[in-house]
Amino acid sequence: MSDILITFPDQSSRSFATGVSSMEIAESIGPGLAKAAVAARIDGLLTDLTQSIDKNADFEIITEDSDAGHEVLLHSTAHLMAHAVKLLFPDAKVTIGPAIENRFYYDFDIPGTFSDNDLEKIEAKMHELSENDFEVNRIEMSRNDALKMFKEMGEDYKVEIIEQINEHDTISAYSQDDFIDLCRGPHVKSTGKIKHFKLLSTSGAYWRGDENNTMLQRIYGTVFSTKKGLDTYLHYLEEAKKRDHRKLGKELDLFFFHHLSPASPFFTDKGAVVYNNLIDYMRSLYNEHGYNEVITPQIFDMELWKQSGHYDMFIDNMFRMEMGDREFGLKPMNCPGHTLIYSHGHHSYRDLPIRMADFGRLHRFEKAGVLSGLTRVRSMAQDDAHIFCTPEQIGDEITDLFEMVQKVYKTFSFEDLSITLSTRPIKALGDIKLWDKAESSLKAVLDKSSFYFTIDKGKGAFYGPKIDFHVKDALQRSHQLATIQLDFVLPERFKLKYIAEDGNEARPVMIHRAILGSLERFFGVYLEHCGGDFPLWLAPVQIVVLPISEKVQTYAEKLTKNLKASGFRTQLDDKADKIGAKIRKAELSKINIMLIVGEKEAEAETVSVRRRHKGDLGVMDVSELTGLLSEEIKQRSS
Repeated sequence: MSDILITFPDQSSRSFATGVSSMEIAESIGPGLAKAAVAARIDGLLTDLTQSIDKNADFEIITEDSDAGHEVLLHSTAHLMAHAVKLLFPDAKVTIGPAIENRFYYDFDIPGTFSDNDLEKIEAKMHELSENDFEVNRIEMSRNDALKMFKEMGEDYKVEIIEQINEHDTISAYSQDDFIDLCRGPHVKSTGKIKHFKLLSTSGAYWRGDENNTMLQRIYGTVFSTKKGLDTYLHYLEEAKKRDHRKLGKELDLFFFHHLSPASPFFTDKGAVVYNNLIDYMRSLYNEHGYNEVITPQIFDMELWKQSGHYDMFIDNMFRMEMGDREFGLKPMNCPGHTLIYSHGHHSYRDLPIRMADFGRLHRFEKAGVLSGLTRVRSMAQDDAHIFCTPEQIGDEITDLFEMVQKVYKTFSFEDLSITLSTRPIKALGDIKLWDKAESSLKAVLDKSSFYFTIDKGKGAFYGPKIDFHVKDALQRSHQLATIQLDFVLPERFKLKYIAEDGNEARPVMIHRAILGSLERFFGVYLEHCGGDFPLWLAPVQIVVLPISEKVQTYAEKLTKNLKASGFRTQLDDKADKIGAKIRKAELSKINIMLIVGEKEAEAETVSVRRRHKGDLGVMDVSELTGLLSEEIKQRSS
């Protein structure tokens, strides 16, 4: 039997007998590596450790502490959970169970719901299956054989999935003891590899996310390669619960939802302060970067959405209505309306770029299954803008946008920034040549920049490729916020034009961009990032005046009035509570500045300053204090 050459990531090579398995290669390197291995990558393809190799190959062992290894562990644990559920609830039908960031879930069709007590039983059964250390085996079969097997098992959802697979494709499944589940893999070698896991919660979820389908029961869980990793993550989850924007929104009286307007937030006076300050901040940047703000209608004839392509690509997410013999739609985005404004005038190359901003309300009929607090709503606004420019101006415009994005995220203390370039999706409008041109333009700008970026194939908007910016919050969770989308398609569909330098008509390029994105979503993400501790410039209440007794009531009222007149958002707590109780109340309300006034302060017309997280700062002259605070607010210090 001839040997094959295996090349490792460090470019070193070794010869092995044809048919060697990945696990055998790991064992030949050392017992430590073999113990930590959960999968292998052969010529770039992730595979099981039992996979045999019969030709020369690039080879890498995937260990349990790597990102790829963690995903294998997560997905294998989802199968372990499904196995336990089937043993405890034999009538349960199994659907899908993917790995998501640091977690997994599995959806089941069962009568009723899972209780907390059920989760404890399932978790206990999972530990039992882990201790039995069942071997996990990959099974490959034809589509017809797979259909027959899962029909006999009564797994209707698996049958539905298989029916949508090409009839000539090979189907893979994995077995452990008497449990078999449809899966691409790879998986760990045996159930004993899965030790440090925890079931987290249960909820309802529609099959395939469609509210017209059956309501399933979803169980979330997590797993790590070590107990320390699990404990750290569970602590992180507790911190995340404390920072949940829905919880903080209620505690700080910032916003709420009402069933009479589903998934459309109501912002209280305090929430509106934050919301409007976000808008004012972006408006200040618009002045610096040459944007003009416009206002466009809420309702358009469906002819507009047909011309733009949204009717074909986005109609299920639009609110529609009939008025007389015409069909109208609430706008889900601003871009088609902005093309009408552009078309309203005549433009030459000297007028470009035209930077058009719009904070108009948008409405999207998001399915009930994906709605989530402020982060997924049906009514929203964006810091939305569209830039109409010449092809030669693309580079300068996107470079300017990079500068804006960095400036904004620095203001909000989002320091960990990453970028993805998303290319043409399967469902896309426009000529492929236009797409190729747009993708090449964006990639050229990124190549010249100092930013590291990855390419996300097939995830662009239906009208153009895009650059997405991802930030990590205080808990190291990643959020996609800013987006820059290059569009050659809408200018073509709306026949937009300008007079070029040679006197001929030319087609402008349209750049779609948002930096905060949805203001509602940004509000929720930032609220969790700062934990409700807004910086002074953004805080709903900036200062609270705390009189020690009724003897200084007059001075406290005068001080409050003067601070308000100077533009500070100020409250007076003149309730008959002791000063310690007033301070605790202000701390719980996350008020930044507390001004404590007693008889000495009233007589000298000073204040005793206490600052959240910093404690007592001593006695200060009022004018000195207001000067310092005004400068801090002006600088928008975080």
